[in-house]
Amino acid sequence: MLHKSTIDFLKKLKKNNNREWFNTNKKLYEDAKYDFEIFIFEMIQKIAEFDESVSGLEPKDCMFRIYKDVRFSKDKSPYKTNLGASINKGGRKMPYAGYYVHISPGECFLASGLYMPMPDKLLLVRNKIAARSKEFLKIVESKDFKKYFGKLWEGDSLKTAPKGFEKDHPMVHYLKMKSFIGDHIVTADKALTKNYTDYAAKVLKVIKPLNDFLNEAIGA
Repeated sequence: MLHKSTIDFLKKLKKNNNREWFNTNKKLYEDAKYDFEIFIFEMIQKIAEFDESVSGLEPKDCMFRIYKDVRFSKDKSPYKTNLGASINKGGRKMPYAGYYVHISPGECFLASGLYMPMPDKLLLVRNKIAARSKEFLKIVESKDFKKYFGKLWEGDSLKTAPKGFEKDHPMVHYLKMKSFIGDHIVTADKALTKNYTDYAAKVLKVIKPLNDFLNEAIGA
C-alpha cells in the first residue's frame, strides 16, 4: 500500500517546485519513489492475474520520471507534482493499449486504453470500430464500464468525421476520437487505503476488453 508520506512529499514539492528545494530534500523524493515502486510492483502482479501480457514487467519499465521536459512548455517548473506509471505489454515506451496509475495530492486516478496513437494505428482502430461496431459498443456500453468509467474520454476529438468516413456514420462520435481512454477518479485518501491495489485491479479488469479490442486492431 502507498504511504501518506508519499502524498505529503508531493504536496511539499508543489509548493517548492525548484531545484534548490528538491536537491535539499532529495531523501524525501527517494523515499516516495521507493514507496511508489513497491506499489507498482504490487499492481503489476494484480493486473497480471487477468492480463498475462504484463507478466514479468518491472516497476522501472513502467514508471515515469519526475523530471519534466520543459523545452516546449510555458510552465518552466522543473518537476512533475505527481507519480505515474503505464503498465502495458513491454512497458511505458511501447505504443500499446494498457493501464495507467496516477498519484497526486489533489486527485488520483486509474486509466486504461490507447493514448494518441500514430496516424496509421489510429486509422486501424477507426476501421475496426466501423467494421465491428456492435462488439465495440458492447464493451463501452456495458454496465460495469459505465459504473467505473462512465464514458470514453473525448479529449481533443475532431469536430467532424475523419477523412474516409461519412459524416452521418452511426459510429461517428467514436470515429472522431484521437485517443480511446477510460478514466476512474479516486481521492488521495482512497489511494492510501490498505486494499487500494485490490480495488484498482478490480476497476482495471473491467476495461481489459477495450484494451484487447484496441491491441487487436493495431496488431499488438
